[in-house]
Amino acid sequence: MGFESAVPDEMMAIGISAPGGPEALVPERRPVPLPMEGEVLIRVAAAGVNRPDVLQRMGKYPPPPGAPDIPGLEVSGTIVAAASQSGALVGQRVCALLPGGGYAEYAVAPAGQCLPVPDSYDIVEAAALPETLFTVWTNLFERAYVVEGDTVLVHGGTSGIGTMAITLCRLFDITIIVTCGSDEKCEQARQWGAHHAINYRTQDFVAEVRRITGGEGCQAVLDMVGGDYVPRNIECLAEDGRHVSIAVLGGAKSTVFLPTIMSKRLTLTGSTLRSRPVSFKTLVAEELMRVVWPMVEEGRLRPAMDQRFPLVEAAKAHARMDAGEHFGKIVLTV
Repeated sequence: MGFESAVPDEMMAIGISAPGGPEALVPERRPVPLPMEGEVLIRVAAAGVNRPDVLQRMGKYPPPPGAPDIPGLEVSGTIVAAASQSGALVGQRVCALLPGGGYAEYAVAPAGQCLPVPDSYDIVEAAALPETLFTVWTNLFERAYVVEGDTVLVHGGTSGIGTMAITLCRLFDITIIVTCGSDEKCEQARQWGAHHAINYRTQDFVAEVRRITGGEGCQAVLDMVGGDYVPRNIECLAEDGRHVSIAVLGGAKSTVFLPTIMSKRLTLTGSTLRSRPVSFKTLVAEELMRVVWPMVEEGRLRPAMDQRFPLVEAAKAHARMDAGEHFGKIVLTV
């Protein structure tokens, strides 16, 4: 095993005392994890805060078998130790997608899920890239196979997912329509780059999509709401359109009118990311390196950053996410 420098036996991490509100997140001492074959140990500089972390804190999204019970699905930092075959990576600045364990001073990541952080790139901003970048790329670009010239509808326009979708769509010449919960958030989304923003509280997004697209509809919908949004999303789709579900924040069951799906030749699909095998995520990382990472190196792809909190104030970070007032990514710094 290769080491950059002395690694302590213990670290500070954020545990979950019991399922509940933000106050359930408590700093505690934990052993520093050891990387197994194919893994690296990262001295964490920052960890991104994501909605699945909140669900895990509430007891609604347990970590997959073998994953740490410490929350946190993405980090940035420096590789300080690695199993034998990954030893050449020691000393590199990286950001990484994790199955858990990110809210800590040290975290283990599969080597194949690490992406190099350019010297000119803010290491804290880099922590806000992996989870939303992997999610949007695999679902919007691979499952919905959107291409230049398409129009897409994305709900939650000011969330981490929404802002990353806006950025990628802008970079790949795709028209993006987002929904948001207030006029202020709609304006924030437009300023970030959304071509159109719909206030779902005061406007019918189905009618607005129809108006914006001249009655044709959009080629794809990225949906994290579920429930009664699904039949409305289907109304928004053009012929041969694709609907991708990535969360069910508004309900796990939907009723759809099958003849519409048949007559418009629609595709309804969806995915989860956390439970997918390392081999799949490694392939995604390799594709991101080829297609997207040059834009990171050029500084053209940056995450929308909300607030930064010290790791020990993870509860405050979650309280901000629970309030729903954030724009983009909330990050914990170590």
